[in-house]
This record gives sequence, structure tokens and C-alpha cells, in this order.
Amino acid sequence: MGAWFRLLCAASRRSVEQALIRPRPFLEVTALHLLLAGMAGRRGRTWISVSWTLAVTHLGLLEDRRSLGPANALTLSRANLPAVGHLLGGWVPALALASDFIDGKLARATGTESSFGQYADFLADTAMWTWFGLRHETSRTVQLAALAAWVAPAAVVLSRSLLLGRMVDVPRRWWFRPAATVQLILAARAAIRRYHDNAPL
Repeated sequence: MGAWFRLLCAASRRSVEQALIRPRPFLEVTALHLLLAGMAGRRGRTWISVSWTLAVTHLGLLEDRRSLGPANALTLSRANLPAVGHLLGGWVPALALASDFIDGKLARATGTESSFGQYADFLADTAMWTWFGLRHETSRTVQLAALAAWVAPAAVVLSRSLLLGRMVDVPRRWWFRPAATVQLILAARAAIRRYHDNAPL
């Protein structure tokens, strides 16, 4: 137990140090989350607080980047779609898919790829699609598939990171991997339900 406590203290101290030597990304992350908190109101403040905490405690993963960058800002915005989803209605899955496609392209086009973006992208997708599957999916089978596709890999990454005492690589982003297939299925089913709900009688 003492070893875990020392690890937690060391990790917390390093996180604070990394935030202090990167004031601009810290301020950018904070401003983005304050904006999102204003949009979410009381309903989504806990979600946004967790997102902010995870982001500012991992600024060291930006490596030599002096700014958060538009790609990472887009990724963090996707992670918080559940908190502002009541303002977006049926557009949430479409916006999630679009931002997931754009942020990677934007990072590569601007030469701003980083470990921060890789981990943020993985966690944003995990949070977004797990929430969406549990909250909006009507099929229990599809819900279970979403949990298996997103939560299981996240649990493996977290467990291995804790066991090894360092962050391990996240799963590679391939369109044919199970998680990507499940998110497309969730989005397609949501679009079909929306079409049927709005179709004239």
C-alpha cells in the first residue's frame, strides 16, 4: 500500500510540474473547459471537471509542443459531447464521427501529433461512445458490444500502465478494428431512429 501511495504522490507531483512549465497549454485547456462548462450548466459539470483534471495532469505528453493545438482542442471537445449533448440533440453521433475523422487529419497536416493527442483521442472515443451506447442505444446486445469494444481496451491499458509503472501504448487507430465498427453501428442506428421519428405518418 505504501508503494502505491508513493507512486501516486510522485505522479501527482510530476503532473503539477509539467503543468507549471507549460502555462499556455494549461490556460488553453482551462479556457476550453470553462467554455464547455458554461454550455453544459450544472448537468455536465462533473463530467467536464474530470475531463479537465485528466487533461491538465497529462500535459507532459505534449512533449515539445508549446500549445494545445486545434487538433487536441477538437479531441477534448469530443470527449465532452456527453456533457453538452442536451444542446445538440440528435447531432451528437454525427459530430463525434466528424471530429474523430478531422482531428487526426488536422494533427498530421499541421505536424502537431503527440502522445497527448493519441491518449486523448482514445479516451475521448471511449467516454463518448460508452456513454452514447448506454444512454441512447435500445438494443442490449449493441450496448454490450459497445462496452466490450471500448471499456475492455481502456481497462487493459489502465491495468498494464499501473502494473508497469508507466503509460503503455493505446490500441492503434484502424478503421476495421472492433471499436471503430461498433461506433459506426451506433451512429447508423441513431440516424435510422432519428429518421423514423421524424418521418411523416
